[in-house]
Amino acid sequence: MGSGGWTLLSLRHGGGKGDGCGTRRKFPSNLMVTLFLISPLRPQYYADRDLSDLSNSPSMPRGNRHTPAPRIPCTFQVVPSFVKVEGVSLTMSILCIEIQMPVHGVGAPPGHTTPSLTETIMWTHPTPGSPPGSPAPDLPSRPKKNYHPFLNGRPCDENGVYLPDGVPPPARTTAPNNDWSPYEDATQFNVADFLFRKVQMSSKNIDHLLELWALSTMNEDDYKHLYETIDATKVGDAPWQCYQTEPLAVGEDAPAWARQSYEIWYRDPETVIANMLDNPDFDGAFDSAPYVHLDSDGKRRWSDFMSANFAWKHSDRIYTDDPSTEGSMYHASIFRKRQTTVSVATGDVEYHPGYISLGNIHNSLRRGHRNGVVPFVFLAIPKSDRKYDNDPAFRTFKRQLYHASLAAVLSSLKPGMTTPVVRRCPDGHFRRAIYDFGPFIADYPEQVMLAGIVQNWCAKCTALSTDLDGDIAGRRTHELTDEVLGAFDGDILWDEYGIDEDIIPFTRDFPRADIHEMLSSDLLHQVIKGSFKDHLVTWVGEYLYLENPKAKADAIMDEIDRRIAAVPAFPCLRRFKQGRRFKQWTGDDSKALMKVYLPAIKGLVPPAIVEALSAFLDFCYLVRRADFDEATLDAVDDAVKKFHLRREVFRELGVRPEGFSLPRQHSITHYRTNIEEFGAPGGVCSSITESRHITAVKKPWRRSSRYEALSQMLLTNQRLDKLAAARADFVERRMVHPSFVPVPDKEVEDIDEGGPIDEARVEGNVVLARRRERSYPRSPDALALYINFPNFPELLASFLDDQLHSDSTSDSSSEGMDISEHQISVHHSAIATFFAPSDPSGIRGMRREHIRSTPTWRKHGPRRDCAFVVEDEKRPGFRGMSVVRIKLLFSFTHDGADYPCALVEWFKKVGRSPDPETGMWIVEPELKGRARLTTIVHLDSLLRGAHLIAVYGEAYIPIGFRYIHSLDAFKSFHVNKYIDHHANEIIF
Repeated sequence: MGSGGWTLLSLRHGGGKGDGCGTRRKFPSNLMVTLFLISPLRPQYYADRDLSDLSNSPSMPRGNRHTPAPRIPCTFQVVPSFVKVEGVSLTMSILCIEIQMPVHGVGAPPGHTTPSLTETIMWTHPTPGSPPGSPAPDLPSRPKKNYHPFLNGRPCDENGVYLPDGVPPPARTTAPNNDWSPYEDATQFNVADFLFRKVQMSSKNIDHLLELWALSTMNEDDYKHLYETIDATKVGDAPWQCYQTEPLAVGEDAPAWARQSYEIWYRDPETVIANMLDNPDFDGAFDSAPYVHLDSDGKRRWSDFMSANFAWKHSDRIYTDDPSTEGSMYHASIFRKRQTTVSVATGDVEYHPGYISLGNIHNSLRRGHRNGVVPFVFLAIPKSDRKYDNDPAFRTFKRQLYHASLAAVLSSLKPGMTTPVVRRCPDGHFRRAIYDFGPFIADYPEQVMLAGIVQNWCAKCTALSTDLDGDIAGRRTHELTDEVLGAFDGDILWDEYGIDEDIIPFTRDFPRADIHEMLSSDLLHQVIKGSFKDHLVTWVGEYLYLENPKAKADAIMDEIDRRIAAVPAFPCLRRFKQGRRFKQWTGDDSKALMKVYLPAIKGLVPPAIVEALSAFLDFCYLVRRADFDEATLDAVDDAVKKFHLRREVFRELGVRPEGFSLPRQHSITHYRTNIEEFGAPGGVCSSITESRHITAVKKPWRRSSRYEALSQMLLTNQRLDKLAAARADFVERRMVHPSFVPVPDKEVEDIDEGGPIDEARVEGNVVLARRRERSYPRSPDALALYINFPNFPELLASFLDDQLHSDSTSDSSSEGMDISEHQISVHHSAIATFFAPSDPSGIRGMRREHIRSTPTWRKHGPRRDCAFVVEDEKRPGFRGMSVVRIKLLFSFTHDGADYPCALVEWFKKVGRSPDPETGMWIVEPELKGRARLTTIVHLDSLLRGAHLIAVYGEAYIPIGFRYIHSLDAFKSFHVNKYIDHHANEIIF
């Protein structure tokens, strides 16, 4: 590749049979498409390669395609648009810009002797990819991270020469601390950041604001000046570029999809990765080498991607293939292609956005930091009339275009996958980075397209499509596919191996990349929306209509909806006001339904069905944890076995007579392996792009003119990234006060209810809201009358006596204590802050929720939340806790000490173990005589909020019943262990 030049690549995808949708067909001949790059740069030469001999020969392996063969060079001034017809193939010619970044071919440092594997390796997880002779050490007796001995991310200088230990990183810039370039001063930057990023003001409103400001303190003439200043920012620059296809045909008799041109918009992924690696915001949450984490018992733990097997095994392979890579930093990119159509932005043309993330950053940062996941491509998805929906030629064309586009866009990463490139890291040090392809996050339909398999087969293993959960199955690999292709024809490939020979995965073009290995689990689509909502919830409804007349089944379904609507309020819990009867379900809707569904069906369906769903929910909440040890992985296996056993009730009842060979449900059998390979599933889940999709697509669309909006949206993304990079640069230079990075936006988020926060880690803390309610009396006696609780002064005196004499061995009495002069401050809420990395949380794993006790909540009536009280820290989980209902939140001062308190009603456990059907503890109001047991507790005794759902039994809820009465109307309650993952993980 010449400096500043172009390269024309020809990727030929072979023809064959199979449409990937369960039907056989012949692929039409004479199909070829050419792409060209729209670019202002002057082209210099091109090289071509023809791989038709590899793709069409069944006896020749399709691997090792990442070394292009140069063809005759040609100099030209204009990139021509052309289309050719050549045999049974699709060829895509792509012009690529060469990115001007330093690439250093490096070997071992001078005077450094490369040690043998057996001399230096500390720990190699026993996998087939490990170099021979790698021994496992004696396990340590304390927690320890053992880093890879060879690809260990040693700091170097910008020329790739390793530095001695202890040398500090060089400064990122030599600019003085008063240089705001391209902004004139701090005011100009902060105004630009505020208007464009924070409030996302339109250009017209920016003009209006500047006019009101009278331009007395600003130099911008209008919004254009502000935009031009942002565009001039150098840090974080990764411009969007475009490939454009030529139509396949121009005749009137050709189908519409063949006469249309398609654009693929992308940012050079190497530039994006370099910018992300150079982001100082990521410092402290970045791993420069794979590691094995051992706890104090010597047991392996898995959490972030670099703690898992994939990174370690691929580092082994890189070093074994080329020992000169010793000291390099292993970097794997994590990919996500979101199948949601960007129709709002592009009119009649569909685009599927693709996202990229660094495997080196921690899961909490990837989920909680706006720039931890970056859009880098918008793939064109051909559309046509309905009559072509099942057309084999059209379907195959779309898939081949998809793979060829990805191969072209990602081609700039290929040199760095074998030869280290020097990149600056978040800590400021340069390191020699080796690129790699890590997990690819995809729902099942995307996995079918990516892996080139037939619908209803598994993309990860060779299990038969008719018995996916059978005992006989091996791992799919490119090598296995090559062997099968060389031994059988198309019909056998399609019917007996589930291989679509028309599709050559894009990973064939890159070293070490195997799409079957890369495909990760997808909690949101496979487990939550797929297996739970689309399968189990649907099967419950089908059972009711099988067992009952339609009228009765309708009544039961309505009762389930009323029970769901009657669930008490809880922070960030989505309310189903009319049950489930709405048309468009989102991922958040399915997550919310998981939290409340089980108690709603108990008593209305056989216990075995409730137990089956309970087993599945236990699996869901296990695999959504942020950290795994060997015991947790064993629990995952046990949960899968239990669910497989209990789901048989649906076969026995006639709901699923054909069995359970369902790809999404089958995916749960791969979760243990995927956790060991990629770390916690929450870090490689499609949900990490859900919020990012809003900031990358939906909000930029709303800010656009709505006409040919895609280019405007891409420019908005580019400007947002530049502002974020500029802020990070100014913070590092101490020109801007460091502030916690905002978590990704959500479409609808009730900030008042709580959610992710970016604060320092604490295990748990509950404090009163800052503002006291001024409508309440201040004296204890007057307050008792106001809240209609005459015993309040007595309880307050007893509480204060316990606080003052808690360490005394002598008996004391509160009867003589005068509390009449104390001034009481009443509050309507308390704030619980706790470490909950398995839930949506900030980059430090912190989450905040409000606990409320208010006489009126959003004009719906009183809201008195519940909370967990820790009674015995030595007893595990809920056995050492109780649930209380908050009747009043208040504080007072005694002898200079502040006492934040809560007036609470107590619940007691029913039985000594959880309910066998739902797996939840059941509690009932605790009585003292005939009245509720009520006391005052210190706020420090509260752990966090608790969620109770009534034990409805077989009786029906009255029509019009309101959720605000649930905690008063029923005799017993489930302690909801599915309300969030912190509750499920810590309390139970």
